[in-house]
Amino acid sequence: MMAATPIATGNRTVTQTITPSLQNILNSQRQAFLKDPSPSYQERVARLKALEKALMTNKEALLTALDEDFGGRAKSESLLAEFMPNLGNIHYTLKRLKKWMKPSKRKLSLQLLPASAKVVYQPLGVVGIVVPFNYPLFLSLGPLLTILAAGNRAMIKMSEFTPKTSELVARIIEQTFPADLVTVVCGDADVATEFTSLPFDHLIFTGSTAVGHHVMRAAAQHLTPVTLELGGKSPVIVDNDFPIQEAAERVCYAKSLNAGQTCVAPDYILVKNEQKAAFIEHCLKAFRKMYPTVNGNNDYTSIINDRHYQRLQNLLEDAKARGATIHTPDIQGGGSEEINDGSRRLPIHLIENPSDSMALMQEEIFGPLLPIIGVDSLDEAIQFVQQRPRPLALYYFGSDAGNQQKVLDQTHSGGVCINECLFHVAVEDMPFGGVGPSGMGHYHGYEGFQTFSKAKAVLTKGKLNSAKMIYPPYGGWLQKKLLAFLSGGK
Repeated sequence: MMAATPIATGNRTVTQTITPSLQNILNSQRQAFLKDPSPSYQERVARLKALEKALMTNKEALLTALDEDFGGRAKSESLLAEFMPNLGNIHYTLKRLKKWMKPSKRKLSLQLLPASAKVVYQPLGVVGIVVPFNYPLFLSLGPLLTILAAGNRAMIKMSEFTPKTSELVARIIEQTFPADLVTVVCGDADVATEFTSLPFDHLIFTGSTAVGHHVMRAAAQHLTPVTLELGGKSPVIVDNDFPIQEAAERVCYAKSLNAGQTCVAPDYILVKNEQKAAFIEHCLKAFRKMYPTVNGNNDYTSIINDRHYQRLQNLLEDAKARGATIHTPDIQGGGSEEINDGSRRLPIHLIENPSDSMALMQEEIFGPLLPIIGVDSLDEAIQFVQQRPRPLALYYFGSDAGNQQKVLDQTHSGGVCINECLFHVAVEDMPFGGVGPSGMGHYHGYEGFQTFSKAKAVLTKGKLNSAKMIYPPYGGWLQKKLLAFLSGGK
């Protein structure tokens, strides 16, 4: 039996079905929440510590599952980008949770006294989490730990592109938490569609902008508030007063981590024309230093599946056909490396002279392809960014404080690094989120706690009622004096 949900589409209404199993899980969690709508500090701490223990106990199994799902996932990258931030965020949250949970006292104007005002942070209820393939642990357990800290329950939809990791996470969560507290759902795109159509109290989705449109439409049917982390084309601006070799090395690492399959990976470079050749040279040298070989190198991550690998190859072929020059790292000066280890490992490719007509300049690349665009000035670079959809991240390399501020003031993005890439996401004490086409809302740290809480305004009065002075009938001398005082008159 299926539950029908009407969804408006244009001038007609279609009916979307939701499998009873998903709806039943949500109903079970909501009933459990109603019985315990405000978990104590001790309960929340116990849940976070249980999550930490589960992550550490199953570390080796999770590392193996990630490696198998990617067909080659660098173990060090899994530790650095999946385990370390989750564990760090748990420790950070445990130290601050008691303070976050305290009501916030607010001031009252004279005419409202005697009374008190405060804001209490109340759990929302049941939160849905939709997880992409690129960082399946960081982008599932990361939101989860903040959701639990805020006193909520959660349903997690894992990616079908990481089946071993998804199934393992489901088993771990099942062994760690009761199903009416946290449940993991696995399945394909149809399951994801049903999942996002559920009437959650909040929904967080990480993925492409295109899918984000569908998620937001589905959530709108229930007026479900959403947090969308959508990525986009994150630019790098390299100014000429920063060492070009150092900039190239930092960009190369950021683009090579997880083989560029990162929502905040550098998507294209804006560099002064006179430094473009040097940037390309130093970036290729940096890649070869980090990865002396790609073939069979367990330090370098593979592309997630054949479909995405072919998508990247198509982007390269389209760029070549439209006149771009492709630069790849050589092996001791002997030409490009042949990858014959049976993996989908793809070395970094620098695309010189890209044009707006090329597909790789029209969509998020999400792989180790990096367009290099020459500009004559910082103003030209800023204008280039301004004319395009607002990205999830922006990176500026330059030493002049005035120019740094100029970039901050004249561009919009979810987050910024100055003289670095990626690492703003690792700062537990800063919010993470997009703006406009790159997303909405944010989480991580205290802002995450607020996102998954209702900031409820509470006014409290005693038996003495000073408000009687303004009750009708109007026109009394005291009312006239009070209104004149409030309006600035005599």
